[in-house]
Amino acid sequence: MNLHLQSNDFELFGLAPRFEIDRAALDERWKLLQREAHPDRFTTADAQAQRQAMQWSVRINEAYQRLKNPLHRAAYLCELNGSPIGAEVNTAMPADFLMQQMQWREELDEASGLPDLERMADEVAAMRRSMLQGLQTTADERQDWPALAAQVRALMFVERFASDVENRIELLGQ
Repeated sequence: MNLHLQSNDFELFGLAPRFEIDRAALDERWKLLQREAHPDRFTTADAQAQRQAMQWSVRINEAYQRLKNPLHRAAYLCELNGSPIGAEVNTAMPADFLMQQMQWREELDEASGLPDLERMADEVAAMRRSMLQGLQTTADERQDWPALAAQVRALMFVERFASDVENRIELLGQ
């Protein structure tokens, strides 16, 4: 294996460090790396080689999961460029965004049935798509890492709310 532990996820997968990635190339490279590093290929090797293969397999899978998820990929780009997300300590959001969140929470509390919840899910999905496009612009065109970190934190709120809406929909389906 010609892999280096100090390689970042993008280097590991042979991709440019950008938000917009070629998902097919990512998937293909993941399959190739997994074939090379899979612990089953090292069952007859010594204990050190087996341990190293296991470590690489875990490393490859973690990097793949991070790169294939747009939110995680954007957060990783922020970290690589010196603007960590810090969501646990930095929850500052623009007032209009917070008002939108409060309005959505009220609507979720007041939702009376599946049509209301499905409308909310559609609205949140549209907001998510718009925000993802914004991440791409901020990362790849402007390369404004502090702004990207703020956008990632906002999208984390939207993702959490979308999950809450989906959970309510599932509860109604039971």
